[in-house]
Amino acid sequence: MTIIQLSTFLKIIEMNSFSAAANSLGYAQSTVTTQIKQLEDELGCVLFERLGKSISLTSAGERLITYAEKMLQLERDIRLEVTDEDNPAGVLKLGVSESLCISRFPKILMEFNRLNPRTEIRIQFVMHDEIPDLLQKGELDMVYTLNPMIEDDRVKVLHKKREQLSFFVPPKHSMICKSIREDNLKEVPLLLTGHNCNFRKMLVSDFEKHGITPNIVLETSSKEILKQFAINGYGVAFIPDMTAENEVKSGKLKRLDWKGCDFPIYAQVLIHKDKHQNKAINSLVDIIKAF
Repeated sequence: MTIIQLSTFLKIIEMNSFSAAANSLGYAQSTVTTQIKQLEDELGCVLFERLGKSISLTSAGERLITYAEKMLQLERDIRLEVTDEDNPAGVLKLGVSESLCISRFPKILMEFNRLNPRTEIRIQFVMHDEIPDLLQKGELDMVYTLNPMIEDDRVKVLHKKREQLSFFVPPKHSMICKSIREDNLKEVPLLLTGHNCNFRKMLVSDFEKHGITPNIVLETSSKEILKQFAINGYGVAFIPDMTAENEVKSGKLKRLDWKGCDFPIYAQVLIHKDKHQNKAINSLVDIIKAF
């Protein structure tokens, strides 16, 4: 049994196809088929049912997934830890919130690359609810997210910093210089993040407590689109302060003086509770703390 075989096994599951997995990995399909046949022979079981052009996992294949993910995660840890002490080499799989990528993470990543040129960071955007599972499965080594505090027994918090959610409008908006509460936004067109985003859920929940139905005119996961619509006067954008820093500095947007409900969110660095904190993880956490 080899790491390559286990990696191929997981890629087939991800792509739900032997041929698509072969294309993704740069192999001939016969190579992928041979790797899985060798793995099945060694384990003494069938991992995939081949039903014409369709495939499905057997019960043995289902059981192998967790072990395969752990083996690949362990391989990444070995490459990052058993190497030059001051210059770890290998791959760090990182989940990041889109909001952080808009603002501070690019600078953090540049500094990390400068200090750790032999470590490759592979980035995946993550949603709040999927983070504990992704860490437990080993699909991610670490998460840097902007969300309400994640409370899960499987997760360890390495760093947290309080951040702010605010309402943003163009400089000549009628609400500038006024103190704003929930009632003031009763009929105001709102620009919000999508249904699965906790920022939107927090605001809608607050409005419901005050008996208000929000006037949502745009929903999108893109903070950049929300900012552009706000700049052009289409509505009030409800987004993290950090994502609007450049527009506020340039005078394109202003933050309303909000006196209503508090919306606690945090920039958080998370790993699985049993995850070894290798040198690459510690280096990245130190850089994040410095920013």
